[in-house]
Amino acid sequence: MRARARGSFWLPFARSTPLFYYNKDAWKEAGLPDRGPETYMELAEWGPKLVKKDGATLSRYALAHSGAGGYIEWSFQSAVWGWGGQYSDENFQVKIAEQPAIDAGDWLRKSVVDGWAVSPQNADNDFRGGVAAAMIASTGGLPGHEAAAKFPVGTAFLPKGPVAFGCPTGGAGLGILASAPKEKQEAAFKYAAFATSPEQTAIWSQATGYMPVRKSAISGPSMQDFYSKKPNAATAGKQLAMVRAQDVARVFVPNGQQILIKGLDRITVNKEAAETVMKEIAPQLQKECDAVKKQVQAVEG
Repeated sequence: MRARARGSFWLPFARSTPLFYYNKDAWKEAGLPDRGPETYMELAEWGPKLVKKDGATLSRYALAHSGAGGYIEWSFQSAVWGWGGQYSDENFQVKIAEQPAIDAGDWLRKSVVDGWAVSPQNADNDFRGGVAAAMIASTGGLPGHEAAAKFPVGTAFLPKGPVAFGCPTGGAGLGILASAPKEKQEAAFKYAAFATSPEQTAIWSQATGYMPVRKSAISGPSMQDFYSKKPNAATAGKQLAMVRAQDVARVFVPNGQQILIKGLDRITVNKEAAETVMKEIAPQLQKECDAVKKQVQAVEG
């Protein structure tokens, strides 16, 4: 339960995954089945059917990409894995310029070029306001989306790619400095044990949309009763069994997240070719990864 790395203790707490959110009314209007798309290819088939125009004015598009403000580099990790690629491997070797990641980037660009998806300033607001029929966003926003939307909200697993299914973990945790005085560490661990207990993590999950961090909480009566009443939350709970840890280039490299965001914005906003973008940002990512490797080697020998 306890992990120690470079002078700190960390325990999972506010954990999340991306979910596929969709407007059930828009789905019904488009004649689509009441479910999320099984694959990214199926989503591309459905996209044009969900677009709504008032004359020459586009009043609803199918999908809101999360953009820089919504962690697009987090949700896009799913597509990269789905095409069989990686941002990087566990040894900090960057893989984003390899063909599978480029193919995922081509799908991303085509969704915008074909006119059924966009990358707005705030995907949450566009989805809640009915301007976007769907989005991929965190489980942590589920209660807010259900409360604010003027339509029934549906949730589904993330789509599969042509090679695999991929869903990353996310969120935050509770950190304790290993250099803190012993009495403070002991007090902090007592709080962490309380906050992550099956009872408390269930309460936290039900109130916020974040995931329970104990398997015993998920299978316990409180969460099972909640899931029976809240099917959208149950979707997140079921998908949790299929997640994997994020690629290190995003989570362990200080500038990795920003490099990825800027690159993906070039694809979704500027509509630049994915291959061009991936090959340009790969050396930037590798430089930052190499710096982290040197730091780790200096500490661990």
